[in-house]
Formats: sequence, C-alpha cells, structure tokens
Amino acid sequence: MHQLYNAIDGMRDYIVSIQSELVSIPALGPDNEGVGEQEKADYLKKHLKELGVKDIREFKAPDDRIPCGYRPNLAAVVPGKNTDRTLWVIAHIDVVPPGDRSLWDSDPYFLVKDGDRIIGRGVEDNHQGLVSALCVAKGLLETDIIPEVSLGLLFVADEETGSKYGLGYVVEEHGSIFSKEDLFLVPDFGQPTSDFLEIAEKSMFWLKVVVEGKQCHASTPEQGNNSLVACSDLILRVRRLYDKYDATDDLFDPPFSTFEPTKKEANVENINTMPGRDVFYVDARVLACYDLDEILETIRGYCREVEAEYGVTVSDEVVQQEQAAPATPLESEIVQRVMDGVKWIYGKKGKPAGVGGGTVAAFLRRNGFDAVVWSTLNHQAHQPNEWASLSATIGDAKVMAHILMA
Repeated sequence: MHQLYNAIDGMRDYIVSIQSELVSIPALGPDNEGVGEQEKADYLKKHLKELGVKDIREFKAPDDRIPCGYRPNLAAVVPGKNTDRTLWVIAHIDVVPPGDRSLWDSDPYFLVKDGDRIIGRGVEDNHQGLVSALCVAKGLLETDIIPEVSLGLLFVADEETGSKYGLGYVVEEHGSIFSKEDLFLVPDFGQPTSDFLEIAEKSMFWLKVVVEGKQCHASTPEQGNNSLVACSDLILRVRRLYDKYDATDDLFDPPFSTFEPTKKEANVENINTMPGRDVFYVDARVLACYDLDEILETIRGYCREVEAEYGVTVSDEVVQQEQAAPATPLESEIVQRVMDGVKWIYGKKGKPAGVGGGTVAAFLRRNGFDAVVWSTLNHQAHQPNEWASLSATIGDAKVMAHILMA
C-alpha cells in the first residue's frame, strides 16, 4: 500500500498536465448551449489506453440535440485479483458555463497554476475527483500492483443538467456492469476538512404557484381584485408546513424539512396599478419519512382556502420533484472503508451525514447499491476563478487507494 502511496505522491506534475487538457475542452451539454462531452471522452479514452488500461467500454446515450448524436459515458477497469468485485469511482465529465467572463482573472478554459492551486472551469467540479481516480489507476499500472478487487473508473455525462444521459442512463440501460458486491464512491461533494461523507439525501420539490385576480387602477381598488394581497397570504400559509411536517433527523443540517418561498416574478411595471396576476415559487427539501404528494396536496388545500377568502384563482405547476432514495447504511462496507481511509490519510474521524440537495448517488441507491459521496473540496463549483488543490487531489487519490487496498 505504501508503494502505491509513494507513486501517487510523485504525480503533482501529472495532475497539472491532465487538468490542463481537461480544462481546455469545455464539455458543455446542449442545455448549456454546448455540443456535449464527446471531445473530452475521446481524450480520456486515448489517455486511458496510454496508461495501459485494456478494459474500456463506452455507453452512448442517444441525444439528437448535439452533432454526434449521443452523450458518452466511459467505463474503464483495472483488474484486481477478484475480478467479480469492483470499487467504482464515478465522476462526471461535463461542466457548467463560465458565466460572466469579466469576473474571471484569466481565461476559464486555460489552466493557471498558483502554488498549490490550479484555476480553470471544471478543475474542482468534477475534474479533481476524476483525476484522483486516474492517479490511482496510473499508480497501480506503473507499480504492477494487483489489488484484491478491481478498480473501476466510470466517467459520466450530463451530471450538471439531470443525469438522464449520464449515470441515469448507465444504471437503466447497462446496469449489468455492476455487481451487488461492488463498492461505489462518488467524489463530487465534500468539505475542506476531508471528513464529510454524504450517505443520504432529502426529498425535494420546486413548485410554481400562480395567483390570478383582476388588474385595475390603484385608486379604484373596488374595480379589481389584488392578486398580490392574496399571494402574500398564501406565501405565509405555505410556511405553516414547518409546523405540520416537523420531524427531525440529526443526520442532516438543518435536521428538519425546509419549505421556503423563493423566486417572485414581476407583476405590474408601475406603482399606481393594482396587480391581477402574481407568480411565486417554493423550494422544499423534505425528510424521507414524508410523502411529497401528500405535502403538495396540503399546499393545494391552502390554495383553495385563499381562493375562497379572496375570490382569486390559484393554480400550480410542479417544476421538479424527487423522492429521496434510501440512505446508505452507516454500517455498510463502503462507509466503513471511506472512514478508515480518511482516518489513515488525513487523520480525521469521518462524519457520515445527509444533504438537502440531490447527487447522482441517488441513481445507485434506488437500485440497491450502497454509495458514498466524498472528497476534499473547497466549494468552488460554478464559481468564477474556480480552483482546486493539488494536495487535496493527491490526498484524495491516496484515500481511494486505501479503500481499494485495505
């Protein structure tokens, strides 16, 4: 194991070189006005072959919105002594757009090195985890070390816009590549302290609510029906959900469900017009013990109350809805292996916890696979001047090696 650690410790220049190549390939999906991930996948296929990886498969999710007609997903395996069992490290190859270029100090698609930091779009989200996995594969092949179980690298598309063409497609259409004995690590969320293990998620929904009254001049309110007044009342009623669905789970922070009115669309443009239509949105992150459809019906009950009291019409649209996948058990092997690796490499006691947002691990958990989302990250995802740490890339690779070899 120490031979493999030493090999990884010497890969700082390799990491910079690989990150430079990856950053230079935008890999934006069509929802982000890009042409997909094919160029980056082709580069990774070529590089894996150069490392000596022989088992490389590509799963093409059909998508006629982009020139090549598909979204690429790569699976590469470095065989272990037990070829019937694999540690899968799953990273995504797509990135988000750079946003306002004026907020960047450099070209987002050209890597800049600044001491331990490397800067560029995608270096943390999700190149860091991807490159850490490459370091483990490179170390195994260069030292001729054969681990007890195989190392699987799964580089997926479409994570930034829903994973329909990424891990969701792989699990649904090519799930036979996985075994119930396999281990799954997703290095796409974490804390700078290295000790946070995501093992559970809340359910969530986004709801659009439309309140319609009658517009009129503000000086003659009796001629109309003020939608903003009714809308304001409804927003306050939505907050009653905190009291109605008040279970707690200390695995999460905050440990309770959240129900927050968020976006409010503009109504009238001038001050002296009473609005006749108002639109607002609700973001809810809900503990898995509750059924989302029941909560949505509770909200619709509030809507009917507001209609009756104010004489308005209220409609709603579910923008997004996701019932939480089963949590990965604390006692599962992958949780214990990650915690042991974090303790061995970083000297930290791992803290298994849940998150309010969704991760691709949900696709695995819904299909009966225990998965942990873990890495050492500084929360630079989607930020201008996104940066990643070389030392964290190396440290995380050594944790992955420990999980594989322990």
